[in-house]
Amino acid sequence: MALRRALHFVFKVGDRTKTATFYREVLGMTVLRHEEFEEGCKATCNGPYDGKWSKTMVGYGPEDNHFVAELTYNYGVGEYQLGNDFMGLILQSSQAVSNARRLGWPLTQVEEALYLTHAPGGYPFYLVDKEQPPHDPVQKVCLGVSDLQRSIHYWETLLGMKVMDRNDKKKTVLLGFSDTQCQLELCDVGGTVDHGTAFGRIAFSCPREELPNLEALMKKENQKILTPLVTLDTPGKATVEVVILADPDGHEICFVGDEAFRELSAVDPKGNELLDKVAVLSLST
Repeated sequence: MALRRALHFVFKVGDRTKTATFYREVLGMTVLRHEEFEEGCKATCNGPYDGKWSKTMVGYGPEDNHFVAELTYNYGVGEYQLGNDFMGLILQSSQAVSNARRLGWPLTQVEEALYLTHAPGGYPFYLVDKEQPPHDPVQKVCLGVSDLQRSIHYWETLLGMKVMDRNDKKKTVLLGFSDTQCQLELCDVGGTVDHGTAFGRIAFSCPREELPNLEALMKKENQKILTPLVTLDTPGKATVEVVILADPDGHEICFVGDEAFRELSAVDPKGNELLDKVAVLSLST
């Protein structure tokens, strides 16, 4: 289990240009790679859409050792309805707070040295107003659940995550595969989890040889498998194998073979240029 690692969270975005401004100019992230696809993903990476779409990976460093954001853009879809499933991404960067103030990006102080802001589309981001750490500034992703104990069983017992912290008063639990990676915080919402149409997906990697065993375990435990083990192609890049799961509240979880993913996720120095080119073309059509 120690070889498993947190990779990224998938956000569906309706405005690629404004979204790029937020991640690059407010958060201070870098475009790591950009990919265009002519038809929908076999593993519904872009949601239940069959048409042309794009994927942009942004983060504070290479995907080998940073938790990043995957920005999924479906051509012709301008907005998505938010639910209560995604409760926030928490990162530490006083520079991001400074950038938001300078650019006039709305900030709300939640507590001392903690600010709430929103990405285009309404996704909440919490900014810790402290110097950016030398390792990954992205600290945790918070997801809403309806039954905390049931979710702990799923993520800890079935997926092999370790409970790092638990707060019964706040009804939260913090889990991770390693204390050096981005953590997953589950928060009891006290009711049904609604994914809206913006429902995201959290991704992890594991050794490729573990994928069939993971799929078999989920079948044995009568857990939902959204996409059985499948091969995904990216034009001009490495082919990867994935299994897509859903936890008891319907949160989508992607496990991808680590070896091929490291090759696929190599930083593309032209990523920024590719994103800007298609964003301009989208605006002109």
